[in-house]
Amino acid sequence: MRSLLYIIAVVLIIGWLLGVFVYSATGLIHILIVLAVIALLLGIIRRA
Repeated sequence: MRSLLYIIAVVLIIGWLLGVFVYSATGLIHILIVLAVIALLLGIIRRA
């Protein structure tokens, strides 16, 4: 389950980077980075 959260977080971060640098997207793209951070935090909390 932990590895799945990390994969989701990496995909969301890549999507956020593409959205920010390639498409000059609006504020909605920042939701991806928030979801990625939440997924990483959940992985860290569950591991501890």
